[in-house]
Formats: sequence, C-alpha cells, structure tokens
Amino acid sequence: MDLHMMNCELLATCSALGYLEGDTYHKEPDCLESVKDLIRYLRYEDETRDVRQQLGAAQILQSDLLPILTQHRQDKPLFDAVIRLMVNLTQPALLCFGNLPKEPSFRHHFLQVLTYLQAYKEAFASEKAFGVLSETLYELLQLGWEERQEEDNLLIERILLLVRNILHVPADLDQEKKIDDDASAHDQLLWAIHLSGLDDLLLFLASSSAEQQWSLHVLEIVSLMFRDQNPEQLAGVGQGRLAQERSADVAELEVLRQREMAEKKTRALQRGNRHSRFGGSYIVQGLKSIGERDLIFHKGLHNLRNYSSDSGKQPKKVPKRRQAARELSIQRRSALNVRLFLRDFCSEFLENCYNRLMGSVKDHLLREKAQQHDETYYMWALAFFMAFNRAASFRPGLVSETLSVRTFHFIEQNLTNYYEMMLTDRKEAASWARRMHLALKAYQELLATVNEMDISPDEAVRESSRIIKNNIFYVMEYRELFLALFRKFDERCQPRSFLRDLVETTHLFLKMLERFCRSRGKLVVQNKRKKRRKKKKKVLDQAIVSGNVPSSPEEVEAVWPALAEQLQCCAQNSELSMDSMVPFDAASEVPVEEQRAEAMVRIQDCLLAGQAPQALTLLRSAREVWPEGDVFGCQDISPEEEIQLLKQILSAPLPRQQGPEECGAEEEEEEEEEEEEELQVVQVLEKEFNFLDYLKRFACSTVVRAYVLLLRSYQQNSAHTNHCIVKMLHRLAHDLKMEALLFQLSVFCLFNRLLSDPAAGAYKELVTFAKYILGKFFALAAVNQKAFVELLFWKNTAVIREMTEGYGSLEDRSSSRRAPTWSPEEEAHLRELYLAHKDVEGQDVVEAILTHLNTAPRTRKQIIHHLVQLGLADSVKDFQRKGTHVVLWTGDQELELQRLFEEFRDSDDVLGHIMKNITAKRSRARIVDKLLALGLVAERRELYKKRRKKLASSILPNGAESLKDFCQEDLEEEENLPEEDSEEEEEGGSEAAQVQGSLVLSTENLGQSLHQEGFSTPLLWLQNCLIRAADDREEDGCSQAVPLVPLTEENEEAMENEQFQQLLHKLGVRPPASGQETFWRIPAKLSPTKLRRVAASLSQPEEEQKLQPELQPEVPGEQGSDKEHCKEHRAQALRALLLAHKKKAGLASPEEEDAVGREHLKAAPKKRQLLDSDEEQEEDEGRNRAPESGAPGIQKKKRYQIEDDEDD
Repeated sequence: MDLHMMNCELLATCSALGYLEGDTYHKEPDCLESVKDLIRYLRYEDETRDVRQQLGAAQILQSDLLPILTQHRQDKPLFDAVIRLMVNLTQPALLCFGNLPKEPSFRHHFLQVLTYLQAYKEAFASEKAFGVLSETLYELLQLGWEERQEEDNLLIERILLLVRNILHVPADLDQEKKIDDDASAHDQLLWAIHLSGLDDLLLFLASSSAEQQWSLHVLEIVSLMFRDQNPEQLAGVGQGRLAQERSADVAELEVLRQREMAEKKTRALQRGNRHSRFGGSYIVQGLKSIGERDLIFHKGLHNLRNYSSDSGKQPKKVPKRRQAARELSIQRRSALNVRLFLRDFCSEFLENCYNRLMGSVKDHLLREKAQQHDETYYMWALAFFMAFNRAASFRPGLVSETLSVRTFHFIEQNLTNYYEMMLTDRKEAASWARRMHLALKAYQELLATVNEMDISPDEAVRESSRIIKNNIFYVMEYRELFLALFRKFDERCQPRSFLRDLVETTHLFLKMLERFCRSRGKLVVQNKRKKRRKKKKKVLDQAIVSGNVPSSPEEVEAVWPALAEQLQCCAQNSELSMDSMVPFDAASEVPVEEQRAEAMVRIQDCLLAGQAPQALTLLRSAREVWPEGDVFGCQDISPEEEIQLLKQILSAPLPRQQGPEECGAEEEEEEEEEEEEELQVVQVLEKEFNFLDYLKRFACSTVVRAYVLLLRSYQQNSAHTNHCIVKMLHRLAHDLKMEALLFQLSVFCLFNRLLSDPAAGAYKELVTFAKYILGKFFALAAVNQKAFVELLFWKNTAVIREMTEGYGSLEDRSSSRRAPTWSPEEEAHLRELYLAHKDVEGQDVVEAILTHLNTAPRTRKQIIHHLVQLGLADSVKDFQRKGTHVVLWTGDQELELQRLFEEFRDSDDVLGHIMKNITAKRSRARIVDKLLALGLVAERRELYKKRRKKLASSILPNGAESLKDFCQEDLEEEENLPEEDSEEEEEGGSEAAQVQGSLVLSTENLGQSLHQEGFSTPLLWLQNCLIRAADDREEDGCSQAVPLVPLTEENEEAMENEQFQQLLHKLGVRPPASGQETFWRIPAKLSPTKLRRVAASLSQPEEEQKLQPELQPEVPGEQGSDKEHCKEHRAQALRALLLAHKKKAGLASPEEEDAVGREHLKAAPKKRQLLDSDEEQEEDEGRNRAPESGAPGIQKKKRYQIEDDEDD
C-alpha cells in the first residue's frame, strides 16, 4: 500500500505531526491533537485494519513517532499520547484479528500487518529509544506510593506493554536468514535493552514487594526475552566446551562420515563397464507387473534394489485436516555477547527474584486476578529457570517456591484441563495442545529437579526429595497421567516435539518409580475404583422383601388377633412418640402429596411384619401431614376407630411398585436398559503397588504406535531420545514377555531401514534391539505359520497370548464364563417365538421369548443381540423397555379403562391411579384422549389432581347448593396436568384451540379498534402471514415456529404498539424469548385449521368474502348437534361431581349411584379414529361451551396457562 493511496484525512493528520530535518525533528503546533486524532482513527478502523496498514505503509512510527519520543520527552502530554499510540500500533496481529484468518483476503491483511510489525521491531533496536523508556520508567519508580498518581501508574503499565509488544513480534526467518552465533533482530533488541539498563529495572520490579502489581507484566517480558534460548546451553556459556558436548559433536561427525563413505561405495558399484543405454532388460521372476506376467526390468541389476512400484507416481495429497502439526518453536544460538548477558540475567533473576515473583504470580492466578491463559507464562518460567538452575549449579533453595507437592498438583490440574479441552474444543485443539506442551515441560522439569535432589550430598535435600516422591507416587492421578496422554495422542494437533517430551518424561518417571520401589521394598499406593450403584426405589420394608409375610386373606385374618392386642396396648399409651416415624421424604423429588399412597403402603407393611407400634405411629404422623379428606382418620378419632381403620388398611389391596431385579449376573448385562438411576461412587482404597502390573498398562497398541512414530525419525532424534524409546520397548518385550506387540509390518520396515543404514554403527542400541525382536519373531514363525499374517495388524494382549500359547487357549479358559452358542434348532425356535409374539400388543416381546424359551439359560441382552444378528430386528434400540408406542386400543383395553375410571373416579388423582393399574402402559396424553373419546369425562380439567379441604357436614344442605359449592371449590383448587410425552404439545394445542374459540369476540373487537387507529395495513400483513404459514404446514406435513419479520416501518411500529401486541397474545403468537430471539413467532403447535380461523377473525366485513374459500365449511346441523352433545356431557359431568361429593359426605343413595352409572354407559359413544375433524369438533365445542359455562374466571385462568406454555 503506497502513501498516495492513504485516506485524505489520515494523510492530513500525519502531515500535521511535524517534519524531520537532519537528525532534528520539528513538531507542528497541532502535533498533540494530531496524535490524539490518530488514536481515534485506530479506534474506529474496520475489520481489515485499514488505518493500521496505511500508517505502517507510511512508516509513521519510524519517521515521526520515534523522533518525537526521543527528542521531545520533556513535553509530558505529548509523550504520554505518543506512548499510547505506539502501544496501539505495536499490538500483536493475533489480537487485532482475533485469530489467524482462514479466508485468503483476510490472511493477506494479516500478513501485511505482521510485516509492518517486524519493521517496527527493527526500528526499535536502538539504544536511544530504550534509553528514553528506561529513564522515564526509572523516574516513575522513584516516586513513592503517596506521590505516585493514577497517570503515573498508567504510564508505567503502557511502557511495559510497549516493551512486551515489541518483543512479541515474531522473526521473519525467510528475510533474516541468520545462522547460529549471528545477531538477529531479536538479539539486537535484547542488546539495546541491556545497554539502556532496562533489564536492571525489570529485575527491580520482579524483586520488589511494593511493585507486585506488575509481576505478570514482568514475567511476560522475561519469557519473551528468552523465547529462542535453550536453558542447558545458556548455562554452559563462557565455561568452555564440555567433554559431553565435544563427544556429541564427534559422534555426529562420525555418523556423517560413515554415510558419505557408504554413498561413495554405492556409486562406485553402480558404475558399469558398458554404457547405461545398453544395460539390458531382465525378467524378475515372482514379481508380477500390471498384468499376469512377470515384471520386465529395463535398468541395470545394481538398480534393482531401489525398484519400487510407486516410482514415477504422483504422491497422494494429504488433506490439511490430516496433516501432522508443524513445529512452531525454533531454538537457535544467539550471538555470544547476547548469550553472556542473558546468562548473567538468569543468575541474578534466580538469586534475587525467582521465589518472590513466582509466589506473587501464583497468588494472582489462584485469586483469578490474571487474564485468561496467563498461567502459561508461569509454567514456562518454572520449566526454564529450574532447568537453568539444574544445569548451572544446582541449588534447590533458589527454586524452593515451585518445588513442592502443591506445584505438582497445580501443573497436573492444568495439564488435565488442557487435555480435556483439546478433546472437546476441536476448533482450538492446536492452541490447547500448545498449552498442554508447556504444562508437560514444566512437569518434566519438576521430575528432573526431584531426581537431581536424590543425588545431592545434603541429607536434608534428599529427605525432601523422598517426601515429594512419596506423595507423588501415592496419588493415582499422577500415575495415570502419562497413560491418558499416550492414548489420546493426536499428531494432527500435537507436534513431534510434544511426543518427544512425553516419551522422555515417561522414561524419567518410570525410572524414578522403579528405583523408589526397590529402595522401599513394599510401596502402598492409593487406588480409586468407580462402583456403580443403583438408586433403588423405596417400595417395601425389609420384611416384605424377604418374603416372610402373610399374603393370602386367610393368613391376614389369622394374624389380625395378635396385632389387635398390640394395638390396644399401644393405643392406651399416650406417650407414644411420633418423632421416630416420618411419613414422607422431604428431600425426594416426588411432591409430598404424591407420597400419600406410599405412606399407606408403609403402614400396611408394618402391619404385615408384625410391627404394630410402628404402624400406629406412622398412621398418626400421616394424619398430621395429610388431614384433608380424613384418609388417615379425622383429628378426633377414637382408639377403637383407629384400630378398625388399621384393619381395613391391612386387608386393602393397595397398589405396589415392582422392586428391582434380584438377578446379579443378568443385572450387569442389562445395565443399558435399566430404568433405575445409576450412581457412580468413587471408592478410594489402598493397595500394595506392583511395578510390573503398572507397566502392563502401557502394553497396548496405542502406546506402542506412539513410540514407533517417534522412532521413525531416529536420525533426527538425540541419543537420549532414542535411548528412552528403546528402553520402554525393551521393558514391554523383555520384562513383560510381550515381544509380539512389536510384530507388525511397519515396525519391521523400520528395522529394515535401520539395519541397512550405512551409519548403523552409531545406533548400536537400536540395532541390538531390532535383531532381538526379529530373532523372537522368526523363532515364533517356525512354530506358528500364521505369524506372517499377524504382521498386518496391531495386536492387544489377548491376541499376543493366543499367538504364543496357541489359538483357542483363551476360549478354553473362559468357556465357563462365555455364553453358550446357539444351535440351529435353538435359532429356529427363537425365530418362531419372535414371529409369534412380535405383533402382540401390550407385552414385551423379549419377556415373552424368555418365558417360552426352553433351552440353555439366556439373558435378555443375549436374545436381543442374537435377534439383531439374525436380521429379525434392525437395532438393539427396538427393544428398549422405556415405555410403549401403542396407538390402537382393543375392545378389552377400552373396557378395562372404563372399569378403572369407574373404580377411581372419586379419588383425588384419577389419572394417576389409572396409569398405575392399567395393563397396557400408555402415556398420559393417550389415556386422556381416550377418556374424552369414550365420553367418560367432558373436559380435561376433570382429570386434574384435586387438593380439597375437609368438608364439614354443615356445608351440605340440598343437592343444588352443594353442587354449586363443590364446583366452586373444585375450580379454585385445580392444578395443571403434568405432561410427559412429546405428543402432549398437540394436546396443549387443542386446549389452546378451545380457549381461542371463547376469545373470538374480544379478538374481533381489538381488530376493529386497531383498524380505526390506522393499523389496517399491519393487520392485513399479519393475516397474510398466518394464511401463508397454514399453507406451508399443509404442504410440508410438518410444522415449526415461523418468525414474524416486519420489513416496513409501518409494520415495525405496529409490532411495538401495546394494543397490537395484546392482539398477538390473544391470537396465540409467541413473544420473543429474552436474550435469544428478536421477533414474535407463530408457534409450531398451531394447526393449519386454527391458523385460518385466527386469520378469519382479523378480517373486516368486506374482506371476509375473500378469505371465506380458504376456511373449511361447517354444517349448521352438525353445529347444533355438537352443542346439544356438549350440553348433555356437561350435565352428566356435573351430576357425577355431585354424586362424588355426596359419597364423600356419606349422603349418596344407591339409587342415585345406579342412575348416574346408567347415564354414563348410555352416553358413551362408539370408538372412533383421531382425524383432523376431531380437532375442529373440539374447537367448536370449546367455542360453544364458553358462553354457557358462566364462569369467566375459569376461562381467564386457562388463557394465562396457555400463554405461559407458549413462553416456555
């Protein structure tokens, strides 16, 4: 981007800053205002960062801002503004764009901004600029807290941020092309910091207890200073070349020399006496070409070894999402003077600042005073400076702040958190993997430091090391950490350096653990085991469960005399305590009212178990909790009446829930299908540690594959890394006798490349191990010819045992535990049973098969899986026992439903009792629909659970007055019917349709008033939206919420009008959810028919003719019959309610009961199917029923209920 392409205002602002004449910068009078204008422009730049790019192209920082900073420092307002502008201009590109852009255009802008940042970094590499910054910072730090103002603290923070931003700029490796020991731009910047004295100020800020607020800034700057440095190499600077370094260099030169000699020898052998054009052609027997003939080779025989069928083919491209992660951190040796300065800085930092600074940063992290992911700087500093201390002169006291079990726990927690986030947040998996790598390096350095403490001459240091190791090896999480990291290693997110550090850390941990076990003899460690417990339902008492109770009526009558004597004694005892027996569970999710039936069952259980005092106490306690209806007796009940009530409870057939299954083996196999809630309980145990058992956890293909992946780059690995790989593989192959884990073709190809390497002499340990594995394989292949086929697969421990001990050995051992095989006769019998019972409604197919299957004992899970294998079922999910999907009702089921309704119609919870006792289990919505279809109830609210107060006999005069009082009480205390099925949304929609019919008049009135106020166009728009939604739902066959999006100003004003919103509420349109939605929505549960009715209610008289064809015609005769039918049902329902009221009070006569029963049986309609016309009929009934009910409070309550459901 050139200067002449700059924005005119931006160009004028830059010109008003001043000009440079020679080495002197002359500022303009409006220089300060121009700097502030540039800050303002940067605040409002677009997403391409155009202002930043234009300023970078014009080199404003190099030509104007730096001269102003160095030459006009005395102008404090201008100096502060320039620092603010520089901090903004130099902020990292990732912060400007949020993340690395993926689109090519934004990637171009990102790289352009990065180029300008690199130019800024080169401009700052001067002693003069950092000299001004260090002098200003020194003067500000000289001020005491009582003299330092808020502006001074802001300036200190901005100077530290500016230094941080400049150091954060990455190096341009392609442009610099600097080799080791050469000064790069970063080295020049570090040298300028050293010459200006800014490094001493950083040390002061890190060591001063009064400047702890800048600890995170200082730690971030220090981490950026040592970004490309190696702590071990830095610690050895100035001490001459160590013998270890010289031997490593000699070994590397020897490898290169051997390879060069081997290449010369190969080239000499390839030279033939004849010209290469006349090398001849050869037929390679046993190697097929594209056809069926042998391959013809047209080159010399010396080239045959390098022949490959893939030669000349274009390599297959690997998608980006499958490519291996690239290395981002590159270590290089800086110039010698820079390394000496950094070494001295590290020494002073360790001696004076490390413990204080790391303690302050840890406190900030624990108190959440830091920003997100600031703990990464803490972990980097821990790993770097502890490694420097270990390599320079090991002094544990210098790093005592981070040498504790708490630090191990902190690092392990963060490492586990990064590991879990990498698995869940797949978009940012690479970022989480980098943070996990930092945590792993810190963990590795902690282990290395503790290992170094073991060989310390100081006894106190060795004792501290022993205590730390004892705590680490005892806790299970520290031992399981490496297994988890190996099993979830993903080379697409984690680079090869992470795998190398993981292998080396695991090697160190195993070595320390093995040595510790040998020194201790016996090691006791913590072991956590997850136990699955089933949350059993509290159904029966222990005595009932055991089965030692009377069950038949004769046995109950025989037991009652003894119970009666005990009850008479207890009834006379007035000191009987009720505190020990609680009739309900306050912590249960089941409401207290719904636990009343359970309390009745508990009383019966106590009586059956012969516990008369407990039964009487529980009865009295239940009477205090549920005084309504005198279910447990009235308050002034006499002892004789109490005993008679207990006798009735003893002989009553109370409904009981089924207990959990008692079969243990079958319970384990049916875990997935159990309806009881499972609780995972972590049980902490202690056990004696066995090192070989722990090592067996690493004997799996995922761990071995990770090691083999790192071994493929053995030429680039260090000698220590190759040793760690071979040591682990040797532990698995030799110590555990599992060398067959490495019997894999890719591993053998790697061994072949290693053995044919000209420099194989430099890898003696690898060569020895490869020959050992190959020897074991050929020895096994002589016995087991199938071993060659096994080379194609990675193997687990079970396959290894079969390879070595013989195929079928595992089956012989576990034959007693395995399920018996299915014979052809058993399969035929299973097929017949399935085909015979699969269409039987109301029963479980698998349970029926288990009942009639007369073969070897089978479990439910085995039968289900075998049915799927035979192709009789598509999936295991077809046999889930979580409810039924039965839709059709048989004649017997309808009769059973009528019987249950007549039996429980006077109870407080009619629907609940029916659902408990009905044979074919169905959802609440299905049962309610069937009751309505059979005419047993007139409306749904009759099935609501009622909580009535105790009625006094004085409130029951004649029939009409008692009916009025009873209805009034019933309507005041009704509750919403709980919904459990997804189809109950349709049920709620039908209720809304009924209420909508009663609100047509108010809707029309609102529409007329809105027409008069000038909202005719928005009403027409709303009407068209409703009709369009109805058409779409009829065409698609499915419905979803449709937003009402106003596209004109007139419609927007109408949507904000309160009266218009009131109309939308009455029409059933749902308002936007708070914080998530913007527009009103037509709910998905409104049917097309209702939508057209609602749209018709909005029409004016002249518009109704246009909408009339879209509405479904209605026959007047049918309407009249529906009204009469509805009136008849309503009268029957009121008579039934009055009868129930009288029965409660004991005033009902047998003649009245028979009359009401005959009316119900006479009025019950025939079975009909659920069609679309039923919904319309319900709506018509609701519309006709509204004016007759005479209870406006009921309608209002229903309307509010439907609106709340829509909001939900």
